[in-house]
Amino acid sequence: MNSMHDIGGMDGVGPLPLEENEPIFHEEWERRMFGVKVALAIEGVYNIDETRWAMERIPALRWLQSSYYEQWVDGVTRSLLEKDILTQEEIDARIEVLKNQGGE
Repeated sequence: MNSMHDIGGMDGVGPLPLEENEPIFHEEWERRMFGVKVALAIEGVYNIDETRWAMERIPALRWLQSSYYEQWVDGVTRSLLEKDILTQEEIDARIEVLKNQGGE
């Protein structure tokens, strides 16, 4: 499969921008996303192959415009929806709660 995950092997893309002394997490929500993804894997909600497949189906333009952890959000969201663990309405409602609380 030749997807956005394979961009490292493509010619003419140019170098990746590197941030000097880049922190592991730029914002608190990224740290939480890491925890959510790991916790769901530990609980057996999905495995590494399933998460990769979910992320590989992110549309190319969205992938290129997203940060690393935004891609994780998209992949985890897709997995939870496809496994009928959460509905889009439940996800949207939780996002609204977080916005109203000043969450990221």
